[in-house]
Amino acid sequence: MTESPQTPYRVLARKYRPQNFDELIGQDALVRTLKNAIESGRIAHAFMLTGVRGVGKTTTARIIAKALNYKGPDGKAGPTTGATDDCQLCKAISEDRHPDVIEMDAASRTGVDDIREILDGVRYAPTEARYKIYIIDEVHMLSKNAFNALLKTLEEPPPHVKFIFATTEIRKVPVTVLSRCQRFDLRRVDIETLSAHYKNICKQEKVKAEDAAIAMIARAADGSVRDGLSILDQAIALSQGETITAAQVREMLGLGDRGRSMDLLEHALTGNMPEALAVLDDMNRSGADPVVLVQDLLDVTHRLTRARAVPEATAKSAGPDDDARTAAMAKNLSMPTLGKTWQILLKGLSEVQMAPNPHGAAEMVILRLAYAADLPDPADLIKKLQHEPQQTGPGPQSSARSNRDTAPVAMRSISGGGGAAKAALLSSPPDQAPESQPLNVTQKDPHYEKLIETLADVVECLYAAKEPLLASQVHQFVHLVKLAEGRLEIRPKPEASPRLAQDLAQKLGAATGQRWIVSISSAPGQPTLAEQDWAAQHADFAAVLALPVIKDILAVFPAAELVDIRNAQQED
Repeated sequence: MTESPQTPYRVLARKYRPQNFDELIGQDALVRTLKNAIESGRIAHAFMLTGVRGVGKTTTARIIAKALNYKGPDGKAGPTTGATDDCQLCKAISEDRHPDVIEMDAASRTGVDDIREILDGVRYAPTEARYKIYIIDEVHMLSKNAFNALLKTLEEPPPHVKFIFATTEIRKVPVTVLSRCQRFDLRRVDIETLSAHYKNICKQEKVKAEDAAIAMIARAADGSVRDGLSILDQAIALSQGETITAAQVREMLGLGDRGRSMDLLEHALTGNMPEALAVLDDMNRSGADPVVLVQDLLDVTHRLTRARAVPEATAKSAGPDDDARTAAMAKNLSMPTLGKTWQILLKGLSEVQMAPNPHGAAEMVILRLAYAADLPDPADLIKKLQHEPQQTGPGPQSSARSNRDTAPVAMRSISGGGGAAKAALLSSPPDQAPESQPLNVTQKDPHYEKLIETLADVVECLYAAKEPLLASQVHQFVHLVKLAEGRLEIRPKPEASPRLAQDLAQKLGAATGQRWIVSISSAPGQPTLAEQDWAAQHADFAAVLALPVIKDILAVFPAAELVDIRNAQQED
């Protein structure tokens, strides 16, 4: 007795492939545009469909081909935007056996000879259909010569020819080709739409599935309808006719339990290292992929941040059961803490992906989170620094330095790639120049009202006289040897202008109304104002680095560095 041949199984991605515009999901703008174009007769000669894998590019191309060539059961109907099930020609297109609808895979046929076959065929009218349609998938794989050979025909094709291109790499398509096509960007399908679609398919397949399981599948699909259907197909096979559970999907995909992920994050953010490591080990024993686990923690952090910032706009991407807990956790977390958590996890993700021991790397990320939880928020740190008296290093300080030492200090956290936090410590900037020892000069003049007692006063006088270039020269390259009434003795650096002494005497005389004698000396003299500024700044850096709170920060972040010192009050 011979067994009757069984109908081969068709995977869900093929069985439930959309056959008309109404069955396309998540592409409302594209559907509306194409329907209007077909109904009004404004049909372009070339279409460019782009989007990530599995969003329906090839499917849309076939739907367009069927809609344009639709003839109905009697063979007399015109193009349609509705169902095409009653048209034999459309059935042949769906089965990829119609001679007037040619599908070509550019990934395997990349050369100019392959395009030449198309160019030879466009001259001939279609045998049965209304239009001869060429569907070229992965068109970005064509060679440069192949694109060039196609340009002329693509710009002015015969009226009976339509081109439909599909690609996942739109940037690799030459602009000369794009300019000749109507471009349609197929969007990633959102999780809610995917979940509803998969629930409907489960109903048609008479398969029971938990809502949480469907939500996991939709989230794992990452906007791709086809990827989600492949996962659903696998889940149905795993369940063996029973209800598809969240635990089964989690085990199948190597996902961590969302509730356990929130437990893990909560323990880490409260500094509870033993419990955090215990949860992590338990998830590892359950088969959770460390990379997926960190990605899940990033997703939880994103949801918490949205719930903290805009509670009414929180996306429901993990199922309704998590919403209440997400809202409760978000209330107890500050935005700086969530931002810090995101940066640590984002850096940790790349570390886990590259690490020879992914679980160990994930453990280090969690420990980093738990350790950072003890650090104060930047706002609290600023308040603490502002109210703590500054501790300066030993040694004599000038009056200008003492004013700097008592200025308030603030901290600004800077997050960068590489994951190591940097801190810019904001304190009072050095004065324009530390003052040298005042001399017994009491000269006043009707032009410049301030006494010229130091080299810094000379620079200030030059700036007041609108001589910024000369003032900069003095600041950078002049060592003061002696300053007396109407007399200035200096030692310029080799970089200074050869006419510095002459120009300085002339400009000072014009500014003060007094004759000045500027002479060159070989004596060492005082450090330049620029060198004094550097020394003062170095002392400021040393004083700030000596603060206990700064020492604590650097102990937590060894790679941190002191970037700048500014006056926080001035910035406010």
